Amino acid sequence: MRNLFSFCVELWGVIFDAPGKFANSIETQPQTDVSACYARNTDLALNRDRKELDCFIVKIAVIINPRAGSVRDLRGLLRQMASLKPYRRYVTRRKGAARRYAREALREGCDYIISAGGDGTLNEVVNGIGSAKGVKIGVLPLGTGNDFARCLNLPPSVDENLVILRVGRTKAIDLVRVTADRVRYFVNVSAGGFSGVVDERLTPGMKRTWGPLAYLRSAAAAFPSLRAYRTSIRFESREPRFFDLYNVVIANGIYVAGGWPIAPHANPSDGLLDVILVRKAAAAQLALLGAQIMLRKHLDSKAVVYRRVRSLSINSKPGMWFNVDGELVGNEPARFEVLPRALQFVSGLSHGSPIRRVPR
Repeated sequence: MRNLFSFCVELWGVIFDAPGKFANSIETQPQTDVSACYARNTDLALNRDRKELDCFIVKIAVIINPRAGSVRDLRGLLRQMASLKPYRRYVTRRKGAARRYAREALREGCDYIISAGGDGTLNEVVNGIGSAKGVKIGVLPLGTGNDFARCLNLPPSVDENLVILRVGRTKAIDLVRVTADRVRYFVNVSAGGFSGVVDERLTPGMKRTWGPLAYLRSAAAAFPSLRAYRTSIRFESREPRFFDLYNVVIANGIYVAGGWPIAPHANPSDGLLDVILVRKAAAAQLALLGAQIMLRKHLDSKAVVYRRVRSLSINSKPGMWFNVDGELVGNEPARFEVLPRALQFVSGLSHGSPIRRVPR
């Protein structure tokens, strides 16, 4: 396995090896000549007892958020990422830029788009791509939470992730479409109710100061605003059910808020949404629920309703604010539905399955 892994790394290093320097602004790089690529690698192919070396051009676009939580030295990061030899490189300067750049990269013919940032940056990239076919998505986790990166088995270091991005092993991932005041997509988690209030209180400065604890800090600030929502939920095409809820979580991935396993049974490739509803309950029961979440025991709590469905519709009084992968986007009524295996994500190694649930 070590020799095979080394061969893959060397091979992809060759495939991505295009001439030209990594520019300090958006820049087009010359593409590798296919015949020259074959010539340079004849010995490599023979030494590996390969009859044929399939050499092809991959147009990579890298979208970098310089304000992501773990970015300390942007110039140093750009030097490291130069090894990817991107066809396009974008550095975001304001909210919404990553989505715009992802769309531009598609128009430029890029078929491999890498999100270098946190969950919010990835969410913008996913919304720029939508359900477009023929493109794969890579993630360089640089944010405060990096929750979806955990589902992809991505390591914490930049260098290790660059190896994975060069190898480019992909896994089909479900895409979730949210229809409310507008259409929105996500790949990890959307939450409404108290979670929406928490996210509304969560500022960029709080993320920089508190790091992964910023979500707990924001929750503490929002707790006095805790209130129940009279909520109507229609699971798939069934009759609506009514609940008094503090929180609604619709999960495609496992983790939220920097590693909390809110949906421990979720599989982002199974075509199902894991729905966790937190009922109105006493403060002591809610405090216990927090501990149960970290132990992955909360789905058995009397304060929780758990369902697995392909779609659901939500309406409540008062209206819930929802966030999508940690970014506040609007309030309900909303409909959530799965687009099964709509995206191809580059994932880490996992001893048999490209995605493995690894507690962190």
